[in-house]
Amino acid sequence: MTQFSTLAAALAISSTGVFSAVQSHASAFVGWQVANVPWGDTLNIRKYPSNGSQKQAAYPNGTVLQMTGKCTGGVDLFDIEHQPEWKQERRVRYRWCQVWHDPAQNGHFVTGWVYGKYITPY
Repeated sequence: MTQFSTLAAALAISSTGVFSAVQSHASAFVGWQVANVPWGDTLNIRKYPSNGSQKQAAYPNGTVLQMTGKCTGGVDLFDIEHQPEWKQERRVRYRWCQVWHDPAQNGHFVTGWVYGKYITPY
C-alpha cells in the first residue's frame, strides 16, 4: 500500500468515525417542557446561560423542548433521567440548561439556554 493510499484509508476511517459520532449525538435529546411560568408570560431562550444574554425565542407553558443534556454546574440530564421527576427538577432548578431549537421556525436549528426553574421532565 502506498503512503497516499494509507493516508486516504485513514482519512476515510476518521471521517466515517467522526460523522457517526456527530450524527448519533445530534439525534439524542432529552425531552423537557416549559412549566411554572407565570400566567400570560413565556420562557425566554437565551443565546448564552445568562439573564443578560440575547433572547432567541420565547415559549409558553407546555411547550416541549429538545434538551441537549448539558446544564451548567456539570449537571447532565442523561445522567439524572431515571430519577424521580422532583429530584430531576431539584437538580436543575438553579442551573441553565441547553436546548436545541428553531427560533425562526425556518429549519435552522441552534442551541440556546433556559433557566431550570421553568422546565420539567416530559
